[in-house]
Amino acid sequence: MPLPNCPKCSSEYTYEDRELLICPECGHEWPAHDGGSGGSAGEEGRIVKDANGNILKDGDSITVIKDLKVKGSSSVVKIGTKVKNIRLIDGDHDIDCKIDGFGAMKLKSEFVKKI
Repeated sequence: MPLPNCPKCSSEYTYEDRELLICPECGHEWPAHDGGSGGSAGEEGRIVKDANGNILKDGDSITVIKDLKVKGSSSVVKIGTKVKNIRLIDGDHDIDCKIDGFGAMKLKSEFVKKI
């Protein structure tokens, strides 16, 4: 029986160690009897990538790669704006963050790159 890919980074190089499956690339471990679909698989199974294909996670720092109009305002988030300590959420706009000068905001991962 082939081993499943890593639910965090989709690596195919997983290996089995007693009751655990382990990914050597990202270090993620999960129970072997679940096959990678444990109780928190909805959160861990969802992978959010930036515009360059880098995997994002909570607490990362990102840079905006395109001027973004702020809905309900005449202001614009300029290209090159740096954002620290992001939080990943479910939905169309999958990044929740605070931007200096704008406050709390939700961004799409396709318009940012990881620093």
